Amino acid sequence: MENLIPLTPESIEKEHICCAISDKKCTYGYQQKKQWLKQEFANGYVFRRIDARAKVFIEYGPAETAWAPVDAPNYLFIGCFWVSGQYKGNGYGKALLQSAIDDALLQGKSGLVTIVGTKKFHFMSDTKWLLRQGFVECAKLPSGFSLLVKKLDAAAPSPQFGQSAIDAICEVSSGLVAYYSNRCPFTEYHVTESLVESARKRNIPLTIVKLQTQAQAQASPTPATIFSLFYNGQFITTDLSVCMDSRFSKIMEL
Repeated sequence: MENLIPLTPESIEKEHICCAISDKKCTYGYQQKKQWLKQEFANGYVFRRIDARAKVFIEYGPAETAWAPVDAPNYLFIGCFWVSGQYKGNGYGKALLQSAIDDALLQGKSGLVTIVGTKKFHFMSDTKWLLRQGFVECAKLPSGFSLLVKKLDAAAPSPQFGQSAIDAICEVSSGLVAYYSNRCPFTEYHVTESLVESARKRNIPLTIVKLQTQAQAQASPTPATIFSLFYNGQFITTDLSVCMDSRFSKIMEL
């Protein structure tokens, strides 16, 4: 089994961040994600990955500073969490999760919390796998999002979605509205280039809302602040591939 290594403000410039390693279209987004990580490291954020050129990693930090509309004092919030390709089924997911549990225990946290699709959503962690690891659902939204918690202190209050996610009021009620942030290296290119072109070809109005601060993310109408697409005020998908012309009509069912 390969070692797991944390990235630091000192090492991140020379280390890869798993996603979009060689995707030239996403070079700018890749650098923006690194900048975002360096900013969040100051808030206690952790990025831990396998010591190999692969997409095997976990990200987490204090829920109070999470880029998501959650109310979870004294919990660690898990952001991205991936094990892909040949590394699946080899214990890396459990090892990465255990590293977060160990940190939570050391910090005296009440537990871990994360946002998922009630049924699996693209670009979000595997709901069924997390439930098998002892997470339980503590809140659910009509749009299909669930909040999962793994308590380390059974007496601690359960996390909840923030009011903005409960209200789920999109900024514009007609046409497409894309919310995104630099939490993912793929979003910058595909939202500002691919989605713009897909919407233009179909003559659909498009509004892009980039979440650039923690406060904006915590006040978002969607829990999926990496990428969420709304159409005529209704949540549609977290699947970033909808931006591409070849996938747009199928996912939108237009």
